[in-house]
Amino acid sequence: MATIFTKIIKGELPCYKIHEDELTISFLALDQVHLGHTLVLPKAEISHWYEVPEKDYLQVAKNAQVIARAIKKSTECSRVGTIVAGFEVPHYHLHLIPSWSIADLSFAGAKRRSDQEMKDIQQKIISFLKF
Repeated sequence: MATIFTKIIKGELPCYKIHEDELTISFLALDQVHLGHTLVLPKAEISHWYEVPEKDYLQVAKNAQVIARAIKKSTECSRVGTIVAGFEVPHYHLHLIPSWSIADLSFAGAKRRSDQEMKDIQQKIISFLKF
């Protein structure tokens, strides 16, 4: 059965897309730990990060660096933290989370934001992308 991420990749579900290329896609997390929280994932539906083909994995990492720089500029955070958990959706995805302290990486405070807040941060991040 296709994951929610595969449905987003196929265009069956909407998302606040940040970037897409042949191998990867990135979009804002539905539940934002901090505004700007973005997911970067391979289009191939693979559950465990250590099973992702090298080419796809490296493309996720390469794009994550570019997107993290844009998130940092957009949010003026101290750091952009990364987390790979894999419990929410069985499709490898890298969380990029604007952070000011280690406590900012907790999913406990994640929440839905308004459509306007999501569109605003989406456009701000995209405006700083330099691929």
